[in-house]
Amino acid sequence: MIEHNTIGAEPTLADSSSTHGDEPGSQAKLKRSQVGRLHWGWFLASAILIPLVILFILETSLRVGGVGYSTDLLTPCTVKGVPSSCYNLFFAAPFFPAGMVQVPRLYSIPTSKAAGTYRIFVLGESAAMGDPDSAYGFSRYLEVMLRDAYPQRRFEVVNTGSVAINSHVVLRIAEGLADQHPDLVIIYSGNNEVVGPYGPGTVLTSSGMRMPVVRASIWYHSSRIGQLLTKLGTQKKEWHGMEMFLDKQVRANSPLMKYVYANYEQNLRETIQIAQNEGAKVIVATTATNLGDCAPFASLHRENLQPEELQSWQALVRRGDDLRSAHSDSEALKVYLQAAEIDDEYAELEFRIALGLRRLGDLKSAREHFVRARDLDTLRFRADSRINEINRSIAPSMGADLLDTDSMLSQASTDGIVGSDLIYEHVHLTPASSYAVARATFLKVTPSLGSASVAQERVLSEAECERRLALTDFDRARLATEMLHRLERPPFTNQMNHGEQVLRFTMQAQSLTQDPNETAVQYQWAIAQKPDDTMLHYHYGMFLFQYDRRAAAAELAMAQPWDGFPVFMPNGTRVK
Repeated sequence: MIEHNTIGAEPTLADSSSTHGDEPGSQAKLKRSQVGRLHWGWFLASAILIPLVILFILETSLRVGGVGYSTDLLTPCTVKGVPSSCYNLFFAAPFFPAGMVQVPRLYSIPTSKAAGTYRIFVLGESAAMGDPDSAYGFSRYLEVMLRDAYPQRRFEVVNTGSVAINSHVVLRIAEGLADQHPDLVIIYSGNNEVVGPYGPGTVLTSSGMRMPVVRASIWYHSSRIGQLLTKLGTQKKEWHGMEMFLDKQVRANSPLMKYVYANYEQNLRETIQIAQNEGAKVIVATTATNLGDCAPFASLHRENLQPEELQSWQALVRRGDDLRSAHSDSEALKVYLQAAEIDDEYAELEFRIALGLRRLGDLKSAREHFVRARDLDTLRFRADSRINEINRSIAPSMGADLLDTDSMLSQASTDGIVGSDLIYEHVHLTPASSYAVARATFLKVTPSLGSASVAQERVLSEAECERRLALTDFDRARLATEMLHRLERPPFTNQMNHGEQVLRFTMQAQSLTQDPNETAVQYQWAIAQKPDDTMLHYHYGMFLFQYDRRAAAAELAMAQPWDGFPVFMPNGTRVK
């Protein structure tokens, strides 16, 4: 009993000391640990917050002090005294080196959207813009179709397309237009994902392609701090067009292409979502490219091709060329296919094979090889198959309408292979294809406008559209001459069919002649139909310059995009 009581009794003083004597020390250690963590937390927070506060103060000071410029898409202005939002000439500065900033055809948007107005925004690159002359882009054809079919409604068609941009810039344009009450947004994009800003083949920005890096870079270059540091650390450059990219070849199987596709898809999704959040209908178009008359700009042999293999390949291609010159197309094709067994990644060889198959009448196989030649082109100025696959899959998945321009123009081609009759050189739409794209878009829009069946029966013909746009023979010859000038420079001069392209545009330019009086009459009629069309006044003024400079100045003054914007004559004289 005594032993039992001893075991079950309360501990003695000595026992108590050994059991609980360390508790104050443990608590002290715990408190020291907590204090240490708190100090580290404050240190880390200070290391982050203090620089952010300093940057905020510096950024605010620069803005208040008028250093730098706003890179918002739109800036307040007036158009003939009416409050409007006009394109900000500094918007694209974060995406281009100093001295190389590209701008769209200048546009303005009335601040107050009048009742019954249907507002359309076109997003994309130079092909969407309507290059080589935005006066004849598909958005212009669409506008005259809609005005004719719905004379009781007002249509505002704003084309924001611009040279050398890509989806990274298109997304920011969509953000800038979000509060402008769009009813329809048309996205025609994808050609510049490799050569445009933050692409693997660009000369415009840094080569970082991971989206967080891209977004951080855009933010930095848009800030006043970034503008100041960039100005101090860079020199102005000059724009030299496509030839600037000659040493920026990118293989189709480059690991960097996965970022191209992922970034394009993410930007496209976000662009669609922004428009839909504003209640706008969205049309996503696939991108059409010249397949049959646009040889690859550059080619690279497959990696690990051995010297003896290269010699065999070159010998076969030379033999194939000789056979083709002797009009032995079937034999030439056999030899080219033998060369492809050695190296099937050389884009120009695929183009040779495609030409042979077309001459032999195998149009289905020819088109497949033309497509492959484009996709292997290492100067990637044309949207490839994967870009259009993204367009085709994303549009329906997000509730947007798909306009399959690529397939539509292929079907419109005489042999199913898009050539220079529809695409001038590599990606830019001719008037014929601009009309086709506009008509297809018109048919997608009319159901939401009411009286669809009546409107579709009244869709204007191509000739009538061009009459209202004043696309005269004088202008057709002017456009052909412009294309000839472009073909005089690389990378066009490096294409295997360069001579054929030059001959084609030379014949167009020389075959189109017109009485100046007749040209003037056509312009005057078109202006009478829409007196506020600044593009008509601009082109008429440029035409008149060689005949009547006073009349030319009067027309050019009517082409002023917004109040206070300077307008110049071709000789550099400012129009008053």
